[in-house]
Amino acid sequence: MIKEEEKQAGVRSMSDYINPLVRDIAPSGIRKFFDLANASKDIITLGVGEPDFCTPWHVREACVYSLERGRTKYTSNAGMLELRESIAEYLNNSFQVKYEPSDEVLVTVGGSEAIDLALRTLVAPGDEILIPEPCYISYSPIVSIGGGVAVGIETDAANQFKLTAEALKAKLTPKSKVLILCYPSNPTGGIMTYEDWLPIAKIVEEHDLIVISDEIYAELTYDQKHVSFASIPGMKDRTVLVSGFSKAFAMTGWRMGYACGHPEIIAAMMKIHQYTVMCAPIMGQIAALEALRNGMSEKDHMMESYNQRRRLVVNGFREIGLECHEPQGAFYAFPSIKSTGLTSEQFAHRLLFEAKVAAVPGDVFGLGGEGHIRCSYATSVAQLNEALDRMGRFLDKMKQEM
Repeated sequence: MIKEEEKQAGVRSMSDYINPLVRDIAPSGIRKFFDLANASKDIITLGVGEPDFCTPWHVREACVYSLERGRTKYTSNAGMLELRESIAEYLNNSFQVKYEPSDEVLVTVGGSEAIDLALRTLVAPGDEILIPEPCYISYSPIVSIGGGVAVGIETDAANQFKLTAEALKAKLTPKSKVLILCYPSNPTGGIMTYEDWLPIAKIVEEHDLIVISDEIYAELTYDQKHVSFASIPGMKDRTVLVSGFSKAFAMTGWRMGYACGHPEIIAAMMKIHQYTVMCAPIMGQIAALEALRNGMSEKDHMMESYNQRRRLVVNGFREIGLECHEPQGAFYAFPSIKSTGLTSEQFAHRLLFEAKVAAVPGDVFGLGGEGHIRCSYATSVAQLNEALDRMGRFLDKMKQEM
């Protein structure tokens, strides 16, 4: 421990050794509420963005069998070629985007590493990175670590949380370089259609932008099929497509993801990847390969279950008096709590301690998030019904207080 007299003598404090770009990053607002929930008893948690399903047995068995056969070595930096081939085949069959496995696909440690690699590869100090919000909370901090400037673009429930050409144009400057997209959206469940993408693609081309398209929830769309931004004419080479196995295949703890894009960008991302993690774990890669080859029926079953819960939750929120945009993707609802007169954090805090229900305050997701809470419906129907009952009683109590 540094003594007080040493401080007065000009000796550095421990925080002085930390990179200011890291030191000034705020802790995760989601983790804050997880920690509070874990410290309390009888909490129903609607905050975790994680499937409640276990990884299918045959996927786990493929991993176990690989260990029994002693498959514990490094793979190539880019990942097993047969996995990259399967990823490319899957994307082409599912979303009509064709990638060359040899130099346009990189297997990563979760989709999160793929996002980090893409941003560290593309962001130089002073670059402006455009981010539609509310959004996944990791984008802005990673941009800041790279010396870039995160520029939020507000979306709202009135427009189904879609990114519009007008909103994008309003934020463009000569320093604009990268546009980050996350559709289906975490936290709103919003999606973009082919027609929605066309004017965005035109702006991307006219202003010479590169796009990072986080499509981790691509398989989880309900009333219509997901449209990859990379599938829009002229956008494939301008897009780094990021996805993984965590959500659709119930493999969060396996940390298996991938990035696809122009060979020069993928090669640059792999430079960072090979110096930091070397390669994704071979056991996880074998499991991911099994999921792609033989896991589609389980994926579809989970999707059907999420869709049932989605309708339950949206209708439930509306019945207890909370306006709720109907999510068309992912497994989150983003109800408005503006009618209560509380801020998102105030509401979430009271909901946790008075109703024993954990939800994430919407303001942690950026512009447009205030006045909402994020609730994951990737939990059992029984838990969802109980959570709605508790929230209904909580809102009735609040009305009596007004």
